[in-house]
Amino acid sequence: MAKIIGVIQVKGGAGRSTVSTNLAGELSKHGPSVLIDCDMPQGTAASWFAVRQQAGKEGALSADTASTHRELIEKVQFHQERAAYIVLDGPPRIAELTRAILILADLCLVPVGASAAEIWATSDLLPLLEEANKVTTVKARMLWTRHRPRTNLAKDLSELAARELGLPVLSSSLGLRVAYPQALGEGLTVAELPDASAVLEAASLITEVQTLL
Repeated sequence: MAKIIGVIQVKGGAGRSTVSTNLAGELSKHGPSVLIDCDMPQGTAASWFAVRQQAGKEGALSADTASTHRELIEKVQFHQERAAYIVLDGPPRIAELTRAILILADLCLVPVGASAAEIWATSDLLPLLEEANKVTTVKARMLWTRHRPRTNLAKDLSELAARELGLPVLSSSLGLRVAYPQALGEGLTVAELPDASAVLEAASLITEVQTLL
């Protein structure tokens, strides 16, 4: 039975597809994995996989898409017995798909970029989390992206996030690095690029996710 990781965020540009593609690519090295892109027709994660496939680097990873919550449920049911991990890349808005991801996932990651605007936008997810918790126990964690931990801004944003969101925060974070957009454009994970810091971040994220699962 596959472990399901949802990546949700109502604000575009927070790093949702970056997180989803790196998770799926690296988890596929630990077992058969499926990346389901729920942000159609934009399909950033699906496009990333197509580039990866053309380069012959897909390995034990496959990809799928879902445009409605019903389609997502059907796709998850189809892949669940065949995969070790399923990563769901959610849409950048509050939608039935977002609600479905919250209920289907064993773990939901909420990427938040290092800005007050992204923290305020993320607060729109809190009522959805409350709704989903009436149906099942949702394990949700915030993940900092474009993070610069040793700055005064990071400290201020951490305090703001604690006040506004109250979500548990992963120890892992993704830094402000060229490696992330580069990997996304080349169908790679950052662990497959020669950036030692990004490699360590990816390894830390995978280890923490596997522990939570």
